Amino acid sequence: MTKRTVEVFTRGCYLCDETVQLVKELACPSCEVNIYDLSEPCESKECIEKSKEYGINSVPMVVVDGKIVECCQRGKPNKEALMAAGIGQG
Repeated sequence: MTKRTVEVFTRGCYLCDETVQLVKELACPSCEVNIYDLSEPCESKECIEKSKEYGINSVPMVVVDGKIVECCQRGKPNKEALMAAGIGQG
């Protein structure tokens, strides 16, 4: 099984919540899913640092193994694009 790191950047909006739910539904046992809510940054500020590192300027944003999922750059993430990025494929 291939281990995948999936990071979801949100701000607690309903679109973000839908994306988080979709990622969780698709994630396989070998997917490590991390949710970063930028409206309530973590104490370590890791979420802010990661969002700057990836160049994230809109949410929701999904990153798989260090790469922004292409659909997220143009609009709302969808199931097909997330699966194509490797989510749910162990």
